Amino acid sequence: MIVFSVALAVVAVAAFGPDSALLPALGVAAVAPPLVRADLADRRLPNRLVLPALAAGAIGFGLKWIADGHPPLLPVIAGAAYGGALLVLALFGGMGMGDVKLAAALGLASPTLAVAVLSPVLAFGLGGIAAVIVLIRRGPRSTVAFGPFLLAGYFAALAVTAVLRLVG
Repeated sequence: MIVFSVALAVVAVAAFGPDSALLPALGVAAVAPPLVRADLADRRLPNRLVLPALAAGAIGFGLKWIADGHPPLLPVIAGAAYGGALLVLALFGGMGMGDVKLAAALGLASPTLAVAVLSPVLAFGLGGIAAVIVLIRRGPRSTVAFGPFLLAGYFAALAVTAVLRLVG
């Protein structure tokens, strides 16, 4: 489990370098493997794992504000938009509140427009493909744990950012 967190942390470092944006990404990397395991096993994303990622995002926001002298609006907008979109889905029964909180944390951990947009696009693309497969194989009453896809979309967006940063 630690190996996966370290691998995800390496992707985050490659994407952001020594920047205050790195703290929220490392917070997400630390809790990603146990979140995936919990969601797959119990269809729950426990607060004891999601809330530290949200706290890391808030601390990263504060550090960036202090360092730059002005608030970084993109992560706040991304967190509100991503979390808000999933909240609407949760109100209609399509998502759990753990997914909503995780989406907000991932938005706060998205300091660039590329990560903020690509992360949910990839999550819904990957999750949609998986949902279709599960529905075909198991029927219409089946459920899909969406937390792993939220995290996969985020880290895939970080990987793209890292590659672009390293080659550019």
